[in-house]
Formats: sequence, structure tokens, C-alpha cells
Amino acid sequence: MSVAIRTSQNVLLEYEPASVGERILAAIIDYLVIFGWVLLVVALPSRFGIRTSSFYTVLVMFPVVAYDLLSEWFLNGRSPGKIAMDIRVVMLDGSSPGLGAYLIRWVLRIVESAAFLGGIVPIITVAMNGKGQRLGDIAAGTTVVKLKPAVSLDHILIQPVDENYTVQFPDVRLLNDRDISIVREALYRSDNELLTRTANKVKDVTGIQSTMPDRDFLQTVISDYQFITSQ
Repeated sequence: MSVAIRTSQNVLLEYEPASVGERILAAIIDYLVIFGWVLLVVALPSRFGIRTSSFYTVLVMFPVVAYDLLSEWFLNGRSPGKIAMDIRVVMLDGSSPGLGAYLIRWVLRIVESAAFLGGIVPIITVAMNGKGQRLGDIAAGTTVVKLKPAVSLDHILIQPVDENYTVQFPDVRLLNDRDISIVREALYRSDNELLTRTANKVKDVTGIQSTMPDRDFLQTVISDYQFITSQ
């Protein structure tokens, strides 16, 4: 399963959900940040004999309790741990969550905290869900994705075509986008028998005659089609 995100330039990118391991490492980093904060504002004053009031304790502990909510809200779906692991919270349609979604994730994290079954609930949920979602994500309609886009079929098979490119098979215009998708799939699978069947089918539909090896022929068909349809 991947999450599609359309950029401001109207380019569709596919992102892979973060793995259980990446989310655990991000959580460990966040716990270290929290520990550092507590050490700084609680332990040090106590160590040097500085008196603190109950109000002070409540004030400095608030960021600990609301750490996930505050960091994800102000850092656009990320926390220091998520930044380190290059992952981010997004809606399932790829859009940025609103405060309500972050709030739902934060509240349900209490159920999934280490105090409940040793934190095994979110691990099992993320591993079995198929969309990289824990309980909070399911309720909020969010997931956590890797910010490095997953390599898609188009990234592998579509190469930039030079503006001075020379079309070898003009009759590829008889094909349509669905035909080209089938050609790309055949190239992606790298099955020689499938490549041959696909090349023969393209030749039957277009009337093209070629002695090129099947793979080279199909790659040329894609390049020709891409150039012709972009004009």
C-alpha cells in the first residue's frame, strides 16, 4: 500500500508507509528528548537545591504529556524523532492532518502507551494493518509515511525525452494510455515470454514491423508514445 500525494506542481508522488522499526526508533528518540527535558527542568533544580512549586512542576510537565500533540501540530506532522527518521504523519489521501486528527492520535496514544500491554498494541496494529496505522491513526484517518518517495513504475520506466528526439514508430499513436501501461508492466516484470507476447500484440495493433529485441522495441514504443502525446 502506498500513499499518493499531489504536489503544488500537480505532480503525483507515492510514499511508502513507515515500517514498525522506523516508528519504534523515532519513538525512542522522542523518549530521549523527553528525558532530556525532564532532566533539565526537574532534576537539575533539585540537584542544586532550588525550590520549585507545584505550579512549576505542572507547568514543566505539560510539554511531556502533550509532547506528541505539540510537536506534530507545530512541526507539520513530525516530531524530533520523526524528523531524524525522515517520516511524517499524513492523512490517507496524502493531505496534511488538521488539529482534530492530531488530537485524536494523541488521545488514543494513552491506550497504546507502555502502561498497556507493554506497548505491544501499536506494534501489532501497525504490523497487521497493511496501511502502517496504529489505533490512533485508524481513528484519525492518518498514517505515517517515509518522506523519501517510493520508487514507482513510472520512475523506473519513464525517462525524459529530448526535445530533438526522433520518433521511430509514428504508428504508436494508435495505442492508448491503457496499452502503454500494459507495456510498462511487461517491462517491469522482465519475463521474456511476457515481453514477446506484449511486443507481438503491439505490432498486431499498430502494424509496426521491427526486428528489434523485444525489450528494446517496447522501450522505444514507450519513448515514442511519450514524445508524441507530449506535443
